[in-house]
Amino acid sequence: MTKTINVKGVKFGGKNPLALIAGPCVIESREGCMAIADKLVKLAKRQGIPLVFKASYDKANRTSINSYRGPGIAKGLEILAEIKEKYNVPVLTDVHSVEEIHIASKVVDIIQLPAFMIRQTDFVVAAGESGAVVNVKKAQFAAPWDMANVVKKIESTGNTKILLTERGASFGYNTLVADMRSLIIMREMGYPVIFDATHSVQSPGGQGDTSGGDGRFAPYLAKAAAAVGVDGMFIETHPDPSTALSDGPNMIPLKDLSSLWKKLNAIDEVK
Repeated sequence: MTKTINVKGVKFGGKNPLALIAGPCVIESREGCMAIADKLVKLAKRQGIPLVFKASYDKANRTSINSYRGPGIAKGLEILAEIKEKYNVPVLTDVHSVEEIHIASKVVDIIQLPAFMIRQTDFVVAAGESGAVVNVKKAQFAAPWDMANVVKKIESTGNTKILLTERGASFGYNTLVADMRSLIIMREMGYPVIFDATHSVQSPGGQGDTSGGDGRFAPYLAKAAAAVGVDGMFIETHPDPSTALSDGPNMIPLKDLSSLWKKLNAIDEVK
């Protein structure tokens, strides 16, 4: 039995229903982010989905110096705080430095450690010391059992509010593959496990100066992960992925989420 992590009423782990972490990759504008949040919250109420809203204020790991990164931490957290207050929904964002952890953890409910940062000990420990729920993205280069050491670093601070997320493993150049065994291995560490359906179909740097991906496969991988047994699904979504300023190729269109979730929920109920 995995530990239950309660995030403002959204429960991950134990025998709780499958939870959803969803939103755009990056905050493109206040209006756009609010519109996506509004649609997701309405969907969650309609279908009884335990929802955490996610969006990044800064994509510090973009492929190109010319890529859009976001509005920055001050404006971005202001928008996330507004969404949190208006819709009474927990919010998640990723952080990229010890200084950002101190600032973001005062606003959001879950701070997310980007995959490339999980070996930075001071960074990981600072996340634990923040007292916030910490979602750790398993790095593309890391084996699932490597996550045990990341967990121990966070636990060393006394913080046991941890989520572990699978986002695919490197499979040659510019390609990822989702190894469903990792979901089982990480769950044996006693913490809730999340499957990142959209980043698992990403092609890092696959378009030269941007990352590519193939979002048509994301729903299939999500269903496979639900069948294996996970505690939450991480899905980046957008009204029109073709116009998204980050990770559009691997996103699931917002209009498709309702029908997909019905299938995922049905699988979760019989797993």
